[in-house]
Amino acid sequence: MTDSAVQTDEILFDRIGSAAIIRLNRPKALNSLNLAMVHAMKPAMERFVEDGEISCVILTGEGERGLCAGGDIRAIYQLGKAGDPEVARFWREEFPVNYTIARYPKPYVALMDGIVMGGGVGVASHGKHRIVTERTKLAMPETGIGYVPDVGATWLLPRARGEAGTWMGLTGEIVGAADAIYAGFADYHVPSERLAEVVQALGALGAGASDADVAAVIGKFATAPGESRLEGQRALIDRVFSFDTVEEILAALEKEEGEFAAFTRGVIAKRSPTSLKLTLRLLRAGRKSSSLGECLEREFTVASELLRNHDFYEGVRAAVIDKDRNPQWQPATLSEVTEADLDRYFLGGHQPLFADHRL
Repeated sequence: MTDSAVQTDEILFDRIGSAAIIRLNRPKALNSLNLAMVHAMKPAMERFVEDGEISCVILTGEGERGLCAGGDIRAIYQLGKAGDPEVARFWREEFPVNYTIARYPKPYVALMDGIVMGGGVGVASHGKHRIVTERTKLAMPETGIGYVPDVGATWLLPRARGEAGTWMGLTGEIVGAADAIYAGFADYHVPSERLAEVVQALGALGAGASDADVAAVIGKFATAPGESRLEGQRALIDRVFSFDTVEEILAALEKEEGEFAAFTRGVIAKRSPTSLKLTLRLLRAGRKSSSLGECLEREFTVASELLRNHDFYEGVRAAVIDKDRNPQWQPATLSEVTEADLDRYFLGGHQPLFADHRL
C-alpha cells in the first residue's frame, strides 16, 4: 500500500502465489468493519483487477472466532448521539464495496469461517465462491438492534428458497453451514482445518484462472454440510411467512404447533416492532427489484432515516453499550407502528435527514 489515505493495519493485503488475500484484521472486535477498512478495500480490489498476475481474490478474517461480525455499530451509535453529520459515511462507503464484490470480474472467494453477520455477509455473500465450515454462524441480526437488513441483504434474502429469507430477515437468527447454503448465502462446505490448503491450491492457479477453475479447486475439498434445519421446516416457513404483514405472519404462527414455531414466535416477540415492519417491506420490495443497486439505494435511505429515531440507539445500547439485553422499543407494539410511520423511512413523510440520500 502506498496511499497513506487508505493505509490501516486493520485490513491487510497479501499475496499467496497468484491469489490476492484480503485479511480483515480486528480479531478482538470480531473483525467488525469500520470506515478505514471499507475505505481501503475498494481501491485495493480495483488494483487487483488491473494486476495481470492475480488470478483470484480471497477474503479471510484474522483470529479464531470469525470472518466478520458486521459493521462497527458502536462507532455509528457514538457519531449519531453526538449529532455528527458524517454519521452515515460508513454506509455510504460500505455499500459500494458490496456492489463491487457482486460485479467483480475476477473470481472472488470468501472464507466464511466462524461468525459472519451483517456487514460480514455483505463482503462475503455477494461473491462468486462462498465457503462455509462446520464453525460458520451466519445471521442478519438487525431487527434485534432496532435496525434493518442492509449491505444488499434485501436483494439476497428474497432470493432464498421459499420464504427462508423472510424467516432469516425477521428473526435475525443464526444459521449454520447447511442453512447458509440452502438459503443461497454460500456455495461450498469445507472443513475449517482444510482452509489453508484451499488457499494454497488457489494460489497455485496461474494468472487468468477462470471461475470454473476456482470452482474445480474448491470442489476437491468440499464435503456435505449436513442437514438444513430451514429445509426441514420449509413447509411451515413457506406457509407462515408468505404473508405481507407482520401481524398476519404472527397470526399464522399462532396456529402452528411444535418447537420450531414456538421458538420463532418467541424470537420475533423480542424484536423491534418498527424494524420488523420495515424489514418485511424492504424484503417484499427487494423481491420485485431488478438489481442489487436498487436494493442498496433503498436500504441506504431507510438506514439514514433510522438514525433520527429511538430504536436503533436503544437496540445498540442494550446489545453493545450497557449489554443488558433488555431494549425498550418505541413504539412497543406492532399495532402502534402505522403505514404512515413506515412511509417516512422511504422519504414519504418529510425532508430527509441528509441532503443526499442516494449513494
